[in-house]
Amino acid sequence: MGDVARLRRCLAGYGRVVVAFSGGVDSGLLAWVAHQELGRDRALAATAVSASLAPSELEGCRHLAASWGLNWLPLTTAELDRPAYAANGADRCYHCKAELMDQLAPVAAAAGARVALGVNVDDLGEYRPGQRAAAQRGAVFPLVEAGFTKADVRATAREMGLEVWEKPAAPCLASRVPHGTPVTVSTLTRVAAAEEGLKALGFDELRVRHYGELARIEVPERRLGDVLEHRADVVDAVQAAGYRYATLDLEGLRSGNLSPGRGSGGSGT
Repeated sequence: MGDVARLRRCLAGYGRVVVAFSGGVDSGLLAWVAHQELGRDRALAATAVSASLAPSELEGCRHLAASWGLNWLPLTTAELDRPAYAANGADRCYHCKAELMDQLAPVAAAAGARVALGVNVDDLGEYRPGQRAAAQRGAVFPLVEAGFTKADVRATAREMGLEVWEKPAAPCLASRVPHGTPVTVSTLTRVAAAEEGLKALGFDELRVRHYGELARIEVPERRLGDVLEHRADVVDAVQAAGYRYATLDLEGLRSGNLSPGRGSGGSGT
């Protein structure tokens, strides 16, 4: 069971932290507790801004930072300029976190701070090359040190009244692109536009998987019928984003179904 008191002691022990803040429940809880424990002068929440971050996610981070009073820094990252990232191999996330750490490290060093990531205990059992890149570059994982599982994080965020407690997972847009298909700005822009169009129709939890001219839509099983009921609007939204074909995955939304070992030859959540 995650121990909030232990998390506070951990953060206090670091003295100053720069939290990699994506606006999700894990980094949200970490940023909030760091802000409470250390204050604005010693806790900075930094959001990596690039084509792999959906515009709505960036606005979500901006909103949370303002409403929570966080010391917030939107920081431009250039992972797409790294050939190994753009090639989209099984280790893409390694190169993404390497870029993030390379951008955060000078900020943290100037403040005498440690870079802290919202990794929880459950994440340790998954294929997460990004964690390895972060750890190699000196990042710390306070939620892990305090024993927080994903369920603990959500329960604690709810108890604290944080609006992110029930927010669905929102991995980077590159996770929608199968391994071996290059990640480009135009591809990510198309995915983002398709997902934003579908969210405008009320599908808050979804993925649009990119297969060239074809978009494969994943929603929770309980929403499959809703997609069919609004088929024309769904097709219009996807085609407006630049896809020629819109397909519905009848297995529903499966987080991580493009990850290595899932049988699809891709990566992501």
